[in-house]
Amino acid sequence: MIENSLVCEKIIKLLKENSVAFELYEHEPVWTSEQAAKIRNAEMRQGAKAIVFSADNSPILIVVPGDKKVDAKTFKNLYNIKNLRLLTADEVKELTNLEIGAIPPFGSTMNLPTYLDQGIVNNKLMVFNAGAHTKSIQMKTKDFLSLENPIINRFSI
Repeated sequence: MIENSLVCEKIIKLLKENSVAFELYEHEPVWTSEQAAKIRNAEMRQGAKAIVFSADNSPILIVVPGDKKVDAKTFKNLYNIKNLRLLTADEVKELTNLEIGAIPPFGSTMNLPTYLDQGIVNNKLMVFNAGAHTKSIQMKTKDFLSLENPIINRFSI
């Protein structure tokens, strides 16, 4: 299991080691994309909403813009998946030691493959929870793409 502060530290270390510019925000707890956008003074579409799923019994991370949802049917068809389901809060906690809503889009920090919706790629900047409901990171999307190398497609609605 991974401690939530450890995930944030791993991301910050990765960003610093690669000379990536970023901003770390500490703020009151946020639980929804709407709350996060407001407190970060960002548009909802800039938020990278990271959700842990089970795809044919293997955990994966799916990331969509804050104002979108995962289109499960499209995702399953794109990747030839028979059974796709959200992990429960308890399953997410057991797998990542993080709470739902605090998951960062860096699946690599949690040993999860990362699937990224094209909608995120279209944003110059992205902002996301960094392992806690009280910590957010803002960075250039192009830097995220080069560091994480996610699997990109269009699967949000």
